[in-house]
This record gives sequence, C-alpha cells and structure tokens, in this order.
Amino acid sequence: MEPIGLAERLGRWSSGRGALYLLLAARIRTLIDDGELPPGTLLPPDRVLATALSVGRSTVVAAYDLLAAEGRIVRRQGSGTRVAGPDSGAPRPTTEAPGFLHLLEPRDGVIMLACAAPDAPPPELVDAYARILPDLAGIAGDIGYHPMGHPALREAIADRYRSRGLPTAPDQVLVTTGGQQALTLLARTLVRPGDRVLVQAPTYFGALEAFRAEGAVPVTGDMAGVAAVYGITAFHNPTGEVVPEPLRRRAALSASAAGVPLIDDEVLCDLGFPGAAVPPPMAIHSADVITIGSLSKVVWGGLRVGWVRASAGMVARLARMRTVMDLGGNVPAQLAAAALLPALDALVARSAARRKAQHDHLRSELGRLLPSWEAPAVPGGQTLWVRLPSGDGGSFTQVALRHGVAVLPGAGLDAGGGSGDRLRVQFMASEEELGEAVRRLTEAWGEYVERPSREPFPPVMAV
Repeated sequence: MEPIGLAERLGRWSSGRGALYLLLAARIRTLIDDGELPPGTLLPPDRVLATALSVGRSTVVAAYDLLAAEGRIVRRQGSGTRVAGPDSGAPRPTTEAPGFLHLLEPRDGVIMLACAAPDAPPPELVDAYARILPDLAGIAGDIGYHPMGHPALREAIADRYRSRGLPTAPDQVLVTTGGQQALTLLARTLVRPGDRVLVQAPTYFGALEAFRAEGAVPVTGDMAGVAAVYGITAFHNPTGEVVPEPLRRRAALSASAAGVPLIDDEVLCDLGFPGAAVPPPMAIHSADVITIGSLSKVVWGGLRVGWVRASAGMVARLARMRTVMDLGGNVPAQLAAAALLPALDALVARSAARRKAQHDHLRSELGRLLPSWEAPAVPGGQTLWVRLPSGDGGSFTQVALRHGVAVLPGAGLDAGGGSGDRLRVQFMASEEELGEAVRRLTEAWGEYVERPSREPFPPVMAV
C-alpha cells in the first residue's frame, strides 16, 4: 500500500485524546477489523509512514509493535509489515479522499475547513417546504418513483436553462441525489477501466474519485486519446477562477469535433461575489456538452438535489442506470426545489455579500497571522487555494489536525502530480470560527516549521 493512501484512509486519527501511538494503532486496528485493510496488505515502512503523518518514527514503531502483539499485523525483516492472515486478494477499494472521509468522522471539536457548503437551510428553503405541503397532501395515484426526477422539478430546471439562453426541454433533464450522484452516473456511463479522462489540475476531488471508481485514469494535458473531458469553468473548485468565454467555446467545439463527451460542472456557477456575472452554459456552444447542476452548494448541503442536462437520449440512458441505484429521489425535496428555483436568484444575491465578507475575513486573518502563505483573492466560489512557503500540504494537514483544524492537501486534487505545496481552505464558516481556525493553523505552522523533537519512545508495553 502506498504510504499516502494509508495516511488518507486514517482520516482524523490524531484528533482524539491520548498518546499519538495509541491513537494511530487504534485507527489502523479499526481499518483492519472493518476489512479496509484485508489480510496480506503490505503496510508502509516505519519511516515512510512517519513522514507522511508528520510524526516521529518512534510513534509508528510503537503503534506497529502494539498491533503485532495483538496479532493483527506481522513484521518480518526483509518482507516488511503486513496485515496478519493469508493474502485475500484485492478487494474493491473504498474512497481515500480526505474530503469524503472527513464527512464520516464525528464532530469532535475539529474546525472543518475541508468540506465546503452552506451549513444551514435558508428561510427561502423552509418557506418552499411549507408551500408544497398542500401539493404533497394532494398526491394520489403516484407511488413516488420518478427515476428521471419529478416532472415539476424537471420543468423548473429546464425553464432556468431557457432563461440563461440555452433552449432545454424537460426530457433533457435528469434529477439526481446531488451533484455527486450525477458525476457517479456519468462516470459509469461514459468510461471503462483503463480509459483516460481529461481533467483540470487541480480539480474537484469528488470527480477524480468517481472516475477512478470505474477504473478510469484522470489525466491532464491535451484531448488526444481520452474517453471524456471534465471541467469546472465557473468559480472553479478549488481555485475560484472563471475560464474566459473564448476558451470555454473552444473547448466545447474541440470536444464535439473529436467526438469526446465534455462534462461541464456548473455546481458553483451561481456563486459569484456581488457584481460577478454568471457565465453562460458551455452547452450553448455545442449540443454535445453535458451539464451538471446542484442546489447543495448554493442553498444548503442537506438539500440533496442535483441534475444532469444533456440530450434526451443520454438522459434516458442515465435514468435506466439510476433506476438500479435508488429508483428515484426524495419527492418532497424535489417539490421544494421546484418551488425554490424561481426565487433562486434573489437568494444567491443575498448570500453573495455574506460569502464575500467571509472570503475577505479569512484572507485578512491569514495575511495578519500567516503572512508567508499566499492566498490570492477569488471572484467567487467557496474556497481559497493557498500556497505554503515550504514543506508540503499533505504532511502539514496532519499537524493541523492535531491542532483541531481540517483542511485539504492540494496533492489529492491534482491528477497531474502537482500542487504538493497547496491547501484548499473553505471560507463558508462564520467569521468567528474562521478567526479561531487561523489561530490554530498559526500554532500548527509554528510546530511544523520548527520541527521540534518528537515524542519519546513509549515505555515497554505489557501485553
């Protein structure tokens, strides 16, 4: 197993109480017991894992020794450290993306600057649910299975695209359970094991995971020999950038001419700051462009309503695949989303000023307490793309976790193998929480750059 892969699977292993070697052993023990590390799995050498986790080698040695004494791992000179038991083959892997793994962790006092989304339902959403109650009460003769999405929501989404200058019929819209399901369905439909998918570097980690889950290989560079193209061109995740219209048009036309499906992820397209215009959909330039949208980043993370806008044939194909997964989405949520969409522009305009203030506050605090970090301003979105002056993001995030802050290391967002000196830091938290997070990051950075002596090797353990 690659050391970074194990480091990421460990999640927030160090944020509990107790000696680090005990916390590390406990998390590896859990991964073994849950089958995430099956028998025969080769674990990283002591020094390699210690470097990845930014701890002393003695911490890893002590954790491994404890697990060996329990019979969970076997350590042999010359053959390394393996999970005990015969090699059971390679099971289907689960995600190693820290952004997803953080969602599985308990809320234990760690300030979450790794996962970006509104953290409370706005009044407009609560009002939308209240307004659809009579419609919900009046449903009859409808079992509620709508694999393509509820007709009212499909029409509302199509109408929104029409208002943006893109003619769209309801049969060109598939409603999904959030944008991530849209990505998953498209990955299953468009790629096969070994296919190459062209992506930006960096890009959204959830897209990389969706393609890799199908055995595809995300790559950077040009369009030659790829099975699909995936891009975020408006208020990009994680950089916040907006791709200029001439480049958007050229990409759409080039993909169409090459017969390569292009996925335009517009989940963040409404998240510009005051005065920033919403770019037109790339599908205006080519009918072959597939567009993803969602309300989870705009309205509330708990509103799991997303969609795909594509040709009617592609939508029908995706719906057949989606039926096997969950038969259709939550009808009350879809009815509320349909009632909310006509008022979405007003909601977005109201939230834009707040997001800009949060963005400015985070940059101000970083500039005051961590002036050596580069955190360029962005025109919208939810994240800053921070450059560290030294070291690497992967090892620093481990230190940051021990100080109670979760941020994403840049390398996991970059299929090109770069961005090792970067962090993705979201600014959707309150100004008070952002200030406290920067204070903790400052303490973590001081520890990281000073490289103090690590914890002493623990005493001999009685078993």
